[in-house]
Amino acid sequence: MAEEGLNVRPEGKKFIWGAFICGIVLGLLKLYLLSTCFFMLVLFFVMFFRDPERVVSFSPEFVLSPADGIIKDISWGENVVKISIFMSLFDCHINRSPHTGIVKDIVREGEGFKAAFLKASEGNVKNTIFLETVHGVMKITQITGLIARRIACWVRVGQKVLAGERIGMIYFGSRVDLELPGEWELYIKKGMRVKGGKTILGRKL
Repeated sequence: MAEEGLNVRPEGKKFIWGAFICGIVLGLLKLYLLSTCFFMLVLFFVMFFRDPERVVSFSPEFVLSPADGIIKDISWGENVVKISIFMSLFDCHINRSPHTGIVKDIVREGEGFKAAFLKASEGNVKNTIFLETVHGVMKITQITGLIARRIACWVRVGQKVLAGERIGMIYFGSRVDLELPGEWELYIKKGMRVKGGKTILGRKL
């Protein structure tokens, strides 16, 4: 797998240009400290909205990480395993499909904006994508956080998506939960750093 370039999402350009113009105006007003802060924001927005190209090498028995970040929790239920990935402000926030499949449903629900790493965030505003795969339906849930209050979903019901394909993003720090049906051999553990579309989370048993 490879990662190339520093592409920036179109959604981020208004933030980048807004901060840049404010920096210029404040500099002309000789408010240099504030001007410097806005130029630092420009760099932050460029990094936050980065959208690297990732060449995905994929085999159907595996499942890929849907997001960049830290594994915050792994839990097993009846015939299901749930993996929670926390994305800090400094992680790439592009969400990617963990497997090849068909989008069967998209459900938006919840209310509130608790910090994404807290248990209370279970009730936050969230967007769940139901992906029909050869292993059954996988659920990818984009969860807002204390600062992250906007979810972008770029897929639609009935659409076929490939493993590693971009499916959305969450603005400014957040969490992505992945629910896998059946039994899986996981290659990850809590506290491990993963990358969307690159890290193999596990293999179907």
